[in-house]
Amino acid sequence: MKKILNHLFENKTFSKDEAQRILTSIALGEFNTSQIAAFITAFGMRNITVDELQGFRDAMLDLCLKIDLSEFELVDLCGTGGDGKDTFNISTLASFVVAGAGYKVAKHGNYGVSSGCGSSNVMEYLGYTFTNDENALKRSLEQAGICFLHAPLFNPAMKTVAPIRKELGVKTFFNMLGPMVNPAQPKNQIVGVFSLELARLYAYLYQQTDKNYTIIHAVDGFDEVSMTCDFKTFSKKGEALNKISDLGFEEITETEIQGGDTVESSAKIFVDILNGEGTDAQINVVLCNAALAIQTIKDNAPFADCYYEAEEALMQKKALQSFKKLIAV
Repeated sequence: MKKILNHLFENKTFSKDEAQRILTSIALGEFNTSQIAAFITAFGMRNITVDELQGFRDAMLDLCLKIDLSEFELVDLCGTGGDGKDTFNISTLASFVVAGAGYKVAKHGNYGVSSGCGSSNVMEYLGYTFTNDENALKRSLEQAGICFLHAPLFNPAMKTVAPIRKELGVKTFFNMLGPMVNPAQPKNQIVGVFSLELARLYAYLYQQTDKNYTIIHAVDGFDEVSMTCDFKTFSKKGEALNKISDLGFEEITETEIQGGDTVESSAKIFVDILNGEGTDAQINVVLCNAALAIQTIKDNAPFADCYYEAEEALMQKKALQSFKKLIAV
């Protein structure tokens, strides 16, 4: 580790193979917590390169617990987090809306690190028991239209660094990796990222896959369609700036989509929205993100049609039923 840290201190970057070896060593417990914390901190003081991101990703995928859900056409809605905005659990709610609309969702999630309440926090609080059993996950998809993949159960690196990340409490390169290392490797993915530079790195890497993808970055820093501002998307069709007004909405304020101060209060917002009792701003944000996910699957469908699909799923309580069935399974 001393050699690795000195390499960082000299402002040098790592090759793809070097990055892959480093993360593999972290996952296999070859470094102690102080060394890992030093590496994460030092690495966070500069921008990541494509080679490094690719090497870290490849290490995570090589080491992860393999599951085969290929009989389903899956979509994942996952953000990097790390935007410092402390919104409610938008992508998780949008996942249930998409499932309620009849699509199969493999939601990749984790506990909050730089935010107070990640998707795993709220799911656990509301009674979901994490599992990495393939048959249980298939039953969830068949009965609820959605399965929840708690990252540390599938990736040894995530488990190793979890307490260190929690103590540091800031975004790290592990935030950047989360959406790319879904163990189900869904064919369709909507990914929110916290910076435009990272969005372009993601776009470069996703272009090399056969996935249908939409990468999102709101121009004021949100890792999702926040409706507080216009947002950039990157997909197979290229890069685009999307105006909130063109989608038929007015911009909202950041305070209208803030999350709760505790897991309990965040869970209340979550349940209220599933019951159709959220504010207009909360509901519209969830539906816009769900609509983009549906549009990612149905490449040529107009946004408005996808939005109406999402709206029907939420307002007719199909999303709520999907959630209840997942908990019951």
